[in-house]
Amino acid sequence: MTSRSKRRNPFLAVLTTPSGMVASMLLGLVLLTAVIAPMAFTDLANERNVSSILQGPSAEHWAGTDALGRDILLRVAAATGFSVGLALLATLIVVVGGVILGTLPLLVNRRVGRMVTSLINMAVAFPGLLLALFFAVIFGVGTHGAVLAIGIAGIPAFARLTQNLSASIAGRDFVSAARLAGVGRIRLIVRHVLPNIGEPLMVNTAIGAGSSLLAFSGLSFLGIGVQQPDYDWGRLLNEGLEGIYVNPMSAIVPGIAIVIAGLAFNLFGEAAARALGVTVPSRWHGKTVRASEAEDESEANESALLSVRELRVIFPAEKEPVEAVRGVSFDIKHGEAVGIVGESGAGKSLTALAIAQLVERPGVVSAARLQFEGKPLRSRKDARWRRWLGTQLAVIFQDPMASFTPTMRIGRQLAEIGEEHLGLRRRAALKRAVDRLRDVRLRDPERSAHQFPHELSGGMRQRAMIGMGLMGSPSLIVADEPTTALDATVQKQVLELLASIREADGVAMLLISHDITVIRNVCDRVLVMYGGVIVEDLPASELLTSARHPYTRALVEVVPDMETDRERPLPVIDGQAASASEVGVGCVFAARCPLADDHCRQSAPPLLDDQQGRRVACWKVDTPVTTAGAAP
Repeated sequence: MTSRSKRRNPFLAVLTTPSGMVASMLLGLVLLTAVIAPMAFTDLANERNVSSILQGPSAEHWAGTDALGRDILLRVAAATGFSVGLALLATLIVVVGGVILGTLPLLVNRRVGRMVTSLINMAVAFPGLLLALFFAVIFGVGTHGAVLAIGIAGIPAFARLTQNLSASIAGRDFVSAARLAGVGRIRLIVRHVLPNIGEPLMVNTAIGAGSSLLAFSGLSFLGIGVQQPDYDWGRLLNEGLEGIYVNPMSAIVPGIAIVIAGLAFNLFGEAAARALGVTVPSRWHGKTVRASEAEDESEANESALLSVRELRVIFPAEKEPVEAVRGVSFDIKHGEAVGIVGESGAGKSLTALAIAQLVERPGVVSAARLQFEGKPLRSRKDARWRRWLGTQLAVIFQDPMASFTPTMRIGRQLAEIGEEHLGLRRRAALKRAVDRLRDVRLRDPERSAHQFPHELSGGMRQRAMIGMGLMGSPSLIVADEPTTALDATVQKQVLELLASIREADGVAMLLISHDITVIRNVCDRVLVMYGGVIVEDLPASELLTSARHPYTRALVEVVPDMETDRERPLPVIDGQAASASEVGVGCVFAARCPLADDHCRQSAPPLLDDQQGRRVACWKVDTPVTTAGAAP
């Protein structure tokens, strides 16, 4: 069922809680006073009356007067606008500088990104007020120097927050899809990263405004902030201390104003954090991510749409690097559907991500040949190359909810590809997006285009994801578990849709799935992977009858059908799938294979081609094997 829930309004979410309502009212009162009081009371607050010098509280002067006979309460009220305004100005510097510095590692190369991260970490190690005092000395005494000092001193902490939030979003599928589509780095941050970290940034901005107010008042109190004839709460507090024994209210009233305003900002920020489920950390530790690069490619293979030779994906580890994909080689012809099947951890998705240039650092991709349409696939900074790849290669991820940007409407996300790759104007791109949603058989494409991802059902989101891939004119569709978490009826519809697209446009497809039945019914050829290697390559039509590798035969046998005897335990494959770090020198399946001997455990079999469209890597080819039964 399609969700009809509306997008949450963050401000209404805050007002629905008692603490949020109180904090909002208090903050509203402070801001209202900051706007009205300076206009209403400034002239009265500056009136001097030598006959009323240093008087205590009275009916005429509720908080008494200062050394020049000026009304203390009116001066505190009139200073509200200046005090709050300066704090907000300093906060603006913090936010702008923090966002720019925090997202910088996503814009620059890895080495520069590490340097930026190290500088942020070093700066965060110093207390904020100490940094403010340091910069105040550099920029000089006065209002402008204090604003710059507080603003710059607050940038490192906000940059650390932005950096870690950005890194967590940068690893999401919809960001990978945008990168594959050729979206520029700056636009990627503005359109896909920042909108999805907006709520925690706004919450911390509110809290930071309270901190800036307190810090600015502190600098003015010390005499290095606002100077005469201007005044803010910190300066009034400083002047009030001189006559505190004559009239305590001269120091108490500005002190109360500082506390109330600071509490208003902080309470509002904390109430927003609780209402929106945002965590407000004191320290952040994160890392940046980068796309990896392919290496050592040979010349183009003109006979295949996609040609892969000795593809490897390696990740660093404490003892030694882990090779998750180990020398995978295969070709995909124009219009051919190739399936990759195997258990979790076999390396299926990593193989697809490496082909699509979406493996993130610290992963390293290398290949003797990695070519698409006769061109080498490399992670380059060439925008033209990225745009070409984004239109010719479409990737459908297994979780469409994670593949779409939650803060953008479906139509806008599809239209962005038309604008980036096809040079379409905004309206024409949106029209093409609606047409593509119609092509993938969404019943009301115009309405769906104006909905957010959470308003569509799982099947509709998956169709929209396919529509996004069709915004260009792809010659290859990489579908990574496209029917995960969908019910059987919707799975059938999605698979039929992919088959119809392939038949109508002659598009090749690389389909990844755990379900061997899906692979058999949809694909022309099957690659069986285990432990990061291909153990068998055979036509899909021969999967049930002519599989030769013990692992492939075991996968076929454990799939129940209508003739399975329900009185007997279901067959299983003994043991657990080997992780990439556990693969030894011999056959990857030896630990679970009932036919394995010492030769299998000590020597890895090569993937041999029988020149009849089949390849198999096994020393015991065609030897009968029986799958173990499950315990009753």
